[in-house]
Amino acid sequence: MDYSDIASVAGKGGLFKIVKPTRTGVILESLDDKKQKLVASATQRISVLSDISIYTTDQEGSRPLEDVFRQINKEFNNDLGVTPTSAPDELKAFIKHIIPDYDPQRVYVSDIKKVINWYNALKENAPKLLEEKVEKKPEKEAKKKKSE
Repeated sequence: MDYSDIASVAGKGGLFKIVKPTRTGVILESLDDKKQKLVASATQRISVLSDISIYTTDQEGSRPLEDVFRQINKEFNNDLGVTPTSAPDELKAFIKHIIPDYDPQRVYVSDIKKVINWYNALKENAPKLLEEKVEKKPEKEAKKKKSE
């Protein structure tokens, strides 16, 4: 499973695994233990996690959600110190610790709550996605180094 296999649906809580596309939309399955199936039509707003990023004030302008989740996991692992019901100032301090150059004008408290909810869902149901990405060397380079 990858970040491109997980989606959020507007109006529905939680995250969903993309099962397969249909003629009129996509079949989704909830990531939690219930494994509820949902057929999302093309009229519903579906956001794939690999396409979501957090606004920043640096030159790039945003940071991929995948990187944010890995940073949270690296820094906090199981104890975030905040919950989605924490005070807005605590939530802003949390995201500022993770992304020092986040854009407070464009990142709302509701967005930070979603990040925390989604992180917790992934931690529980797909913890491998939160681990650091190991860069694989292309096979040609690996073979080249062995022959030297």
